[in-house]
Amino acid sequence: MVFEGLADKLQQTFKKLRGRGKLSESDVNDALREVRMALLEADVNFKVVKDFVAKVKERAIGHEVLESLTPAQQVVKIVNDELTALMGGTMSRIAISPKPPTVVMLVGLQGAGKTTTAGKLALLLKKQNKRPLLVAADIYRPAAIKQLEVLGEKLEIPVFTLGDKEKPVVIAKKAIEHAQAYANDIVIIDTAGRLHINAELMDELKSVKQTVRPHEILLVVDAMTGQDAVTVAESFNNDLGLDGVILTKLDGDARGGAALSVKAVTGCPIKFAGMGEKLEALEPFHPDRMASRILGMGDVLSLIEKAEQAIDFDKAQALEKKLRKEEFTLDDFLDQLQQVRKLGSLDQILGMIPGMGGLTKKLQGAELDEKQLKQVEAIIRSMTRKERRDPNIINGSRRKRIAAGSGTRVQDVNRLLKQFVDARKMMKQLQQHQKSGKKGGFKLPFMR
Repeated sequence: MVFEGLADKLQQTFKKLRGRGKLSESDVNDALREVRMALLEADVNFKVVKDFVAKVKERAIGHEVLESLTPAQQVVKIVNDELTALMGGTMSRIAISPKPPTVVMLVGLQGAGKTTTAGKLALLLKKQNKRPLLVAADIYRPAAIKQLEVLGEKLEIPVFTLGDKEKPVVIAKKAIEHAQAYANDIVIIDTAGRLHINAELMDELKSVKQTVRPHEILLVVDAMTGQDAVTVAESFNNDLGLDGVILTKLDGDARGGAALSVKAVTGCPIKFAGMGEKLEALEPFHPDRMASRILGMGDVLSLIEKAEQAIDFDKAQALEKKLRKEEFTLDDFLDQLQQVRKLGSLDQILGMIPGMGGLTKKLQGAELDEKQLKQVEAIIRSMTRKERRDPNIINGSRRKRIAAGSGTRVQDVNRLLKQFVDARKMMKQLQQHQKSGKKGGFKLPFMR
């Protein structure tokens, strides 16, 4: 889970505070000492930690906390505010040029995931009704051009390439002319990286910058490298002048040092975060939502946005009617699994629900991967229409037949049928909550 180690420690620290009622200055100092240690263990830059703790302490040891009726909550609010400010305060968007095309130049070291990120960014912008053009300007890494072409074909996004013989400056310049001719309003240039920062790399990037004058220079950097990511960002910023950072592999970064340090050290906002391997898994970075998740307060807004993108509401309404009539079948079950999977892994979803982050350890990796989903589909497809509508008729001999037909074991069929019964019970309970929601009780955020 994102920031797992830091989130656990901070939440434990504030849990102790909440149990004390009225706070003394000594209580606040003890809590801030633990906050300081948690941030350092999360690989946050030492100077950033020192400044952060000083700001929190200045606000926390005062009348607004010590004289408050809910002092622990006030401390949590201050830490939340300062964490949000540390990561940039507000979401930072790409600056779209009033005169198209908007030119975005992606830079970074080899292995950070620039080429894949170029495809992800193009897809994100395409969903916003933009007409992106991908530009293959990495002429040094074997198969970089081919990789971008494959991505472009998969995403149905055009890729401009002149092969690996022309200089990157020429490729970038001609790509912009091509974009103007074909009405592409966003140009994303995938530049070459190196295994380390060197003068040759920077000189080439400076030449591209001077020639095409990009509206945005975004550094793609691996969040899991921690302070190394911050050092790389500082170097690129000093030499090129960055407009923002894209952190890849943030979903696998349990510490969070890069995300919490990069803005404070370089002044460059984090604009996007890679939250998985799928091409849809690039998200705008929201500092306030991320701070809320770190402190265990969830991120309901992001969860609702994900649901709105992934869930077919016509199908949801049809399902609601079936649930009312108790007609939820195994076909519906399969359909729901496929829709929920679009939201991401289970630990990511739970991390967005207030108070549920603690469950993620128990459910680590408890997500439907492609192999499991195919197995579930094979089992359901091996049933007769009558069996899918009424699983109660599936006796021992039928289970053996279904297992043989789907290439699975009887235990797998049994497990699926149990999961189906559990899902049906849970959905019945949610339906009851939904009814009570009309009287002011719990209301599902995804139901209209």
